[in-house]
Amino acid sequence: MEQKILIVDDERHIRMLIEQTLEELEDEGVEFLTAENGEIAFQIIQKENPQLVFLDVMMPKMNGMEVCRKVKKELLLDEVYIVLLTAKGQEIDRQKGQEVGADIYMTKPFDPEAILSKAKEVLGLQ
Repeated sequence: MEQKILIVDDERHIRMLIEQTLEELEDEGVEFLTAENGEIAFQIIQKENPQLVFLDVMMPKMNGMEVCRKVKKELLLDEVYIVLLTAKGQEIDRQKGQEVGADIYMTKPFDPEAILSKAKEVLGLQ
C-alpha cells in the first residue's frame, strides 16, 4: 500500500522545511502531498486518504482545528494520524487540539528530528 503524508501550512517555506525534513522517506516510497489552506487540505484528505497529516492550526479558509474536527468527528477517519502544528503552546490550545481529535500536538518552531521520528513511527518505518 502506498503511504502518503500531507503537509498543510499557509506559509510555503514551512511546507518546504517539513518536506525537506522528511525527504529520506521518499526512498521508502512515501508520497508527499501539500496544501496551503484548510479547505484544500480537507479535499485532499477525502480524496487521497493520507496516513499522516502535519496540519498547521492558523490558516485561512478553514483552520487546522476545523479540518481536524471534520476529519475525525464527521468523516470518522481514525486511521488518519493528525499532527497539529502551532506557534501557540498554551495548555488551552492543547486541550482544544485533543477535543477535535488531534493525535499529537507540536509547537513551532519544531524539532526536525521529532518530526522525522514521528513520521517513521506512524508509517511503521522504524
